[in-house]
Amino acid sequence: MELRQLRYFVTVAEEANFTRAAARLHLAQPGLSAQIRQLEHELGQPLLDRTSRSVTLTPVGEAVLPLARATLDQVERITHTVDEFTGLLRGHVRVGLIAGAALEEIDIAQVLADFHRDHPQIGISLTEDTSDSMHAALRRGELDIGVLSIAGSLDPGIDSETVYDSAIVAAVAAGATGFGERVTVAELCEHPLICLPRGTGLRGLLENACTEAGLVPDVAFEAASPPLLIKLAAHELGVAVIPRIPAEEAAALGVRTLEIDPQMRGRLVLAWNTERPVSPAAKVLLGQLRIALSRWKDPAPMFTRTR
Repeated sequence: MELRQLRYFVTVAEEANFTRAAARLHLAQPGLSAQIRQLEHELGQPLLDRTSRSVTLTPVGEAVLPLARATLDQVERITHTVDEFTGLLRGHVRVGLIAGAALEEIDIAQVLADFHRDHPQIGISLTEDTSDSMHAALRRGELDIGVLSIAGSLDPGIDSETVYDSAIVAAVAAGATGFGERVTVAELCEHPLICLPRGTGLRGLLENACTEAGLVPDVAFEAASPPLLIKLAAHELGVAVIPRIPAEEAAALGVRTLEIDPQMRGRLVLAWNTERPVSPAAKVLLGQLRIALSRWKDPAPMFTRTR
């Protein structure tokens, strides 16, 4: 039995599909299947039921899965303990960001460059994705650190530090008529809406508010960043749902903002998994990101910060 076989088994169990597991592991599916069969042969029992369209665990597989996870975690902890004892930083750190988080106010590239200069032996992966996808990746241990926007609470085992908190407002074209200074969620749903895609924190806030009111939002346009949402609203294509921006900034962009009743608030957080081993390298980079991101903890709202 090899550790990599246990890792393969855990991944297949989590994905419930050999094709997705192979893609996640960057392996060819036949090779992955062969390794799982070899593991089952050595144990003398089938771990996976392949008779249905999706792969499921056999009773033996269900019993083995938590032990396999614990074994992999302990091996990783041993490596990290030795590294901490010797003061050695090595390995690979995986960071996830929401789109638009790497701005001039917080130069993520500079933070990573400084970290790489001080620790050239450490590899760094940087990806941009939706908050929901990164939340899931943190749970699975596929990311070490994430900068994401959340609509509610994080899962147990995911710790976080709030970087930015903003009220969510509606933006309409500066010359739009029929609007006061405030708009209810019900009134929002009477108009075509412009919002971030599903899986983002802001979209989750909107959908949760509409669900509580027994309504379904009519999202006519989706865009990947709040600045584009504002441009679409300025062209009278609908009502944009965005983090609050100063009135003078809104006017310069051709829109005016309306308070939403009941108020929604978005949070941008720095998140990491506390139930999985955190490498010394990830701990150091996490500390540096905390220092850099602390500059976002100011009262001046930035519409590009929350997604």
